[in-house]
Amino acid sequence: MGLGVSIGGMWMNVLIGRLAQLLPTLWGVVTVVFLLLHMVPGDPVEALLGESAMPADREALRQALHLDQPLWSQYQAYCLGVMHGDWGVSLIDGRPVLEHIAGRAPATMILAAAALLLAMLLALPLGYVAARHAGGKADRFAMAFALAGVSVPNFWLGPMLMLVFAVELGWFPVSGMDEPASMVLPAITLGTAMAAMLSRMMRSAWLEAMHGGSCRTARAFGASEWRLWWRDAARLAAMPVVTMLGLQLGSLLAGAVITEAVFDWPGLGLLTLEAIQRRDYPLVQGCVLVIALFYIAANLLADLLVAWLDPRVRRA
Repeated sequence: MGLGVSIGGMWMNVLIGRLAQLLPTLWGVVTVVFLLLHMVPGDPVEALLGESAMPADREALRQALHLDQPLWSQYQAYCLGVMHGDWGVSLIDGRPVLEHIAGRAPATMILAAAALLLAMLLALPLGYVAARHAGGKADRFAMAFALAGVSVPNFWLGPMLMLVFAVELGWFPVSGMDEPASMVLPAITLGTAMAAMLSRMMRSAWLEAMHGGSCRTARAFGASEWRLWWRDAARLAAMPVVTMLGLQLGSLLAGAVITEAVFDWPGLGLLTLEAIQRRDYPLVQGCVLVIALFYIAANLLADLLVAWLDPRVRRA
């Protein structure tokens, strides 16, 4: 009973400590996004009413949107609204920002999950083959693939995949998400770079673990190669890989902005671009804040997984 309470308290301390470290990061993101958007050239009132609008109409709309107030007052009101769950309304249609985001977020989550699954299915065998045959032809082939995956940008890969497999061969839809096959090309575009980076990290982490003291001791006691690679070394190699995976999970939503624009995927990335083009400040701030929250949550989850894998992290 006492041991269970002690372990539970340790995990609670780890969670509280991570949250305390991440809250200033979230506040910094909110502040930077707010300031950058208000420094972008362009007037949202002019974008809404057009250049031919009467000055009186412009001034009335500016007052209605509280854009006539000082920047500091707008910033205070925005921060208080975020803390109370009021993220404002869209300047274009007057709908709540959270309603817009809730309607588009599932599409992005589906695409991110598909890209993550693809990345893991590619990275795990590539990293294992490269580590198991380090210095051989299989290692060189796997690392060449990883280098190509990191080097090819998704804004080029997406249109090339669309041109070959959608336009020329007709295997997949060109755009949208009307059918399950529509997910294949966007998922490949978004997941290839992640697969490449994870496979390189898996290779180096697996090799380092296999040459570590614990694996050498296990081999001396007669442990089988299968147990060394997939139990002892895999657990040690998982820690840096999980940390990197947390970073890459956050970048999935950032990369989804370009991928969703290329494939007309109706998710948060496309919504962000549309809001930027229309100077819809509250909607842009909401979209970027959700992306930042996802990034922070992914890193928090990675920290907790590392603490579960390595007791030394929990004690620290």
